[in-house]
Amino acid sequence: MLQLLAIASGGAVGALLRFMMSNSVYKLLGRDFPYGTLAVNVLGSLLIGVLFVLLIEKLVVSTVWQAGLMVGLVGAFTTFSTFSLETMALLEDGALVKAGLNVVLSVLLCLVATWLGINLGRQL
Repeated sequence: MLQLLAIASGGAVGALLRFMMSNSVYKLLGRDFPYGTLAVNVLGSLLIGVLFVLLIEKLVVSTVWQAGLMVGLVGAFTTFSTFSLETMALLEDGALVKAGLNVVLSVLLCLVATWLGINLGRQL
């Protein structure tokens, strides 16, 4: 039961942070490309890498904290379903290059960010 509460609490915070960050990025860069979702997914990938190392490899915290932070907070913060919907919208609008760019950048940048996060976490 504690694990479910931790996930729900972390999820609420993660969803709010996602909303605030993506809106801030869209205000800065505009909405002609899914910049907000891309930024959230890259940062979320970096965070999941750091948290994995800190919570599982270094500090070995309880599964309640692991679930609350990684599944709840970061899981709700990252927006893969939104990424999919925005990419479909680009495809339906005939913006094939933007859709392809969104897929390639999202996958590559998120993998690199996760790798960086793991390495940063191991240096802490």
